Amino acid sequence: MEELIERIAELIIESTRLVVFTGAGASTESGIADFRSSGGVWDKYKPEDFYFQRFLASEESRERYWQMSTEMYASLRDAKPNRVHIAIAELEKLDKLDCVVTQNIDGLHHKAGNSREKIIELHGNALSVSCLSCSKKYDRDEVQDRIRKGVKVPRCDDCEGLLKPDTISFGQAMPVRETNEAYKRSLDSDLFVVVGSSLVVQPAASMPINAKQGGAKLVIINREPTPHDGYADVVLNGPAGEIMERVLAKVKGENQALMKISRTPEKEL
Repeated sequence: MEELIERIAELIIESTRLVVFTGAGASTESGIADFRSSGGVWDKYKPEDFYFQRFLASEESRERYWQMSTEMYASLRDAKPNRVHIAIAELEKLDKLDCVVTQNIDGLHHKAGNSREKIIELHGNALSVSCLSCSKKYDRDEVQDRIRKGVKVPRCDDCEGLLKPDTISFGQAMPVRETNEAYKRSLDSDLFVVVGSSLVVQPAASMPINAKQGGAKLVIINREPTPHDGYADVVLNGPAGEIMERVLAKVKGENQALMKISRTPEKEL
C-alpha cells in the first residue's frame, strides 16, 4: 500500500488541474451510511416509492418521502467532516485542487472548509429546501420544525407550492449547471481522483471516462473494485479516510521539501 500512496502523492504534486470525485464511501467515516450498503436506507424503503413523478402526483407518496427524509436528516445535520473531507480541504489550501465533484448530499465538504466555488454537488444538498413552484429557499431546520409539529407534507408560505429538500430524486433531472461544469472540469483535468465511489450511478459514473478521454491520469480509492479499475493509472482498495490522510501527509512532506530547496541560496547548493 505504501508504494501506491507515494505514487498518488507524486501525481498530486505533479498535477496542475486536480479534480477529486467523492461518493458515499467518503462519508461513511462520518457516520452516514451508504444507501446501498447493508443497513442503508434502501434496506428499509423501496427506491421505486420515491421517484420524483410519484412525489409530484401523490400526497401519500409525499408523506412517505418526508417520513424517509426526516429519518435521514438528523444524521446528516449532525455529521462532522472526516479525514477524507479534511484532506481535500487541505489540498485546496495547498493550491492543489481545481474542484471537488461530489455525489453526496451531506454538505460535509462545506463544513470541512472547501470554498463554495470549488464544490460541485451533482445530487444536491439535503440541508436546504426549496419550493418546486416559486423556488423560494428555506432552511431545513425550519421545515423540520413544521414536521415535528404535525405537518406531514410542508408547503410554501408564499405560493402553497410543494416543498422538497434540494436533492435529486430518482427520475428527477440532474442540475444542468452543476452537471455541465463537472463534465467540463473533468475533461480539462490532468488528474482525476475518485474517493469512495462504486462508480455505478449514471451520469456521474461517466466522469472518470470523460477525464481519461481528456488525457488525465486516473486514481481510484475505494473499498471495493469498481467497473473503471481496468483503465485507472492507480487503484487502491481500502479505507478512504486512512488512505487520504496518508496521501496528504506525503504531499505536505514533499511540498515542504520543494519549498526548502527553492529558498536555499545558490552558493549553498
